[in-house]
Amino acid sequence: MPSATPEQLDRKVVPALVAMVLAVFVIANDITALAVAFPDIERDFDAGVDTVQWVINAYALIFGVLIVTGRRLADLFGRRRVFLIGSTIFAVFSLIAGIAPNVVWLIVARAFMGIGGAMMWPAVLAMTFAVLPKSRSALASGIVLGAAGFGNAAGPLLGGILTDALSWRAILYVNVPIALVAGLATRRYIAESRQNTSDRSIDYAGVLTLSGGLIALLVALDEGTDLGWGDPRILGLFGLCVLLLGSFVAIERRSTRAALVPHDVFANRTFRMVCLAVLLMSVTFFSALMYLPQFMEKILGWSALTAGLGLLPMMATFAVTAFFAGPLYERVGAKRLLTVGALCLLTGATLTAWAASSSSWAALVPGMALLGLGVGLFLPSATTAGVAAIGEARSGLAGGLIYMFQVAGGPSVWR
Repeated sequence: MPSATPEQLDRKVVPALVAMVLAVFVIANDITALAVAFPDIERDFDAGVDTVQWVINAYALIFGVLIVTGRRLADLFGRRRVFLIGSTIFAVFSLIAGIAPNVVWLIVARAFMGIGGAMMWPAVLAMTFAVLPKSRSALASGIVLGAAGFGNAAGPLLGGILTDALSWRAILYVNVPIALVAGLATRRYIAESRQNTSDRSIDYAGVLTLSGGLIALLVALDEGTDLGWGDPRILGLFGLCVLLLGSFVAIERRSTRAALVPHDVFANRTFRMVCLAVLLMSVTFFSALMYLPQFMEKILGWSALTAGLGLLPMMATFAVTAFFAGPLYERVGAKRLLTVGALCLLTGATLTAWAASSSSWAALVPGMALLGLGVGLFLPSATTAGVAAIGEARSGLAGGLIYMFQVAGGPSVWR
């Protein structure tokens, strides 16, 4: 088969990027869209918010802990193939979640959606880096994370529109055509790629210990506020977390080419700092994302749609800023953008917390706008810096790990 000419490649770049944007949009949208529908889900299933929160937590938790495994599968069996399988799982279980007769069914279906998302995300980042020149790596991060920002931003608004006009179930049904279109476009316009390695094995011990340790940690953080941090069950979960993650580190140090996370990745100080910074940023962002819609609906008496519109100062600013963060990164570098983004996050969180006592939406706007600006500057810059620290050849691994830390911030604050 003859190799593609530059013109042929150029013709495929735009539809390939559209496919990636659609995929990222549907993954990110599903983290935020149901937040405004909590009161309706509580009423439909006669369930409390402590139970309904697991509709989001199950998705985010499984998604977060399996991202690294999804990256390994994509590298071994082909990024396009794993993406297509993941998008099919995502679409099928979106439909199953939409017809849920009870809250347990809904939570389980959302967990399977998390599996699909975890297979899609690492492949998306690697394929986006692959279709653009290496000199535009910051643009690749900006496109992917800008699309994620847009998905997060559109989530509350789209969720509010669908909940008020139809039902919260429509939020899940709309995933199906979007995921299918992204899958079809990927199959047509993106070539298969995989990591060149002679070792085709999967580090099952690493998968089990990492996944189990992260689940134990996030469940402990989630339930500790209710049961108390000294409760034996919470202490047991923390102990299990330490045991499993310690075992994971020991397993990875003994592994060579089949390691789920090669030892040199977290030995890289820059990459460690990026992951920690993203986790702290995520806790701040998801705290606002969880509690602001509840404040608007339960304190201000707004509808789901109005609450979704009420989040626009934060979410729209995030989406727009993230798209421009890539070109800015190429001009001014990581350090300046990360510093400005962190200062915006700190100031925005402080202003939002102070304004919440006034029971006025207008008082929340400056803080929300600064939070969106901070996340939009910080996240793409941190991702690009993290990928650069361990090499673009492992962009799927780097992006997956960074996003794992981002998603992990959600379950730790969603109470």
